[in-house]
Amino acid sequence: MRKNWLFIGVLGLIGVLGTSCESNTEVISDKEAALQQAVTPYVNNTVIATYKAMADAGMTLLEQTEAILDKVEKAEDYTTLMRDAGASWRAMRKHWEQSEAFLYGPAASHNIDPHIDSWPLDFNAMNALLHDADRMAVIEEEGGAYVGDKLGYALKGFHAAEYLLFESVEQDGRAVGTGKPHAANLTHAEAVYLLGIVEDLTQQAILLEYAWAGEVSADKKQLLEEGEVEPYEDRYGWQMIHAGQAGSIYVTYQEVAEEIIAGCVDIAGEVADLKMGNPYISSTPEERDYIESPYSCTSTEDFADNIRSIQHAYCGAHAGDYALSNYVYSQNAELDGRVRTAIEDAIAAIGDIDNFENTAQNNPLVKAAIDKVSALEEILDNEVLPLLSK
Repeated sequence: MRKNWLFIGVLGLIGVLGTSCESNTEVISDKEAALQQAVTPYVNNTVIATYKAMADAGMTLLEQTEAILDKVEKAEDYTTLMRDAGASWRAMRKHWEQSEAFLYGPAASHNIDPHIDSWPLDFNAMNALLHDADRMAVIEEEGGAYVGDKLGYALKGFHAAEYLLFESVEQDGRAVGTGKPHAANLTHAEAVYLLGIVEDLTQQAILLEYAWAGEVSADKKQLLEEGEVEPYEDRYGWQMIHAGQAGSIYVTYQEVAEEIIAGCVDIAGEVADLKMGNPYISSTPEERDYIESPYSCTSTEDFADNIRSIQHAYCGAHAGDYALSNYVYSQNAELDGRVRTAIEDAIAAIGDIDNFENTAQNNPLVKAAIDKVSALEEILDNEVLPLLSK
């Protein structure tokens, strides 16, 4: 009998401990479930949707640059094509800038970010390349494969294409952009080079979509196959959505949430300190020329879209998406309100700047925008991240 009572007592103790553990698990699971609810739309509706739209715009731009080369070779007018290609470049660029809050993962691990978005251009090397008949013949033969593998970052990507698509004028030994479409007077070498740049740029965009989504459309696969470009099998979106499961690099959804906010912190710091900060200080020629989109004259659009990438990551890209903002609100509604206001204030302050490319130095409006973006960076880094770690 004593054994039975002892056994019953042990069972009772186990039951109490089990209840206690179960209660703790429920507390943790509630947090994890809430964060999981935010991660799935973030991956599908923000990240993958943005990269898909970027790659789609790249496919359109590629068709247009192929047509431009054809017109150049036939000595036919392509003024409308240049205008349309410029518009496609802007569309592709917009999606890229709205992705910069998630430059972690494939964009970083595969060096896609510097590959497609390094600046300023190396004009001396570009001119030498365009006048090197042998190398240009290889680019005409191999296209994006040569551009992607053989050319340095300062000779390819968005800004090399931008220079050829948008008009610039010589001013004090510098190429100063006007924001207007380039005249339809490209040399054959320039048209060949433009096509190679855009082919490589589009392939990189497809690689980003593939690495996150694990799949792309047939025409995108075909472009990779034709260029002998192997897709990346990261399945990064799957890993985020399936945190804690076998095959995922994330143990918890809290880790995922922290990664998302850390990406927002990083791009806010880059916009404030480098993209706007360097031209604002302009104590050296290098800082003066550190203009992100000098030929299309879309630098302030770039900055605002970088902040919108934070907005989409934090608030959700689509109305009704459950996002990290919802979780923060559930824990500290006042903090969530301040984050949302800081995002809106930063975008508005950037929008107040006119002609950033030529007026950035010591411009009080630029300083005001830098301060607003820095304030957003601070609240995300010093308040939101600590809240997620509780």
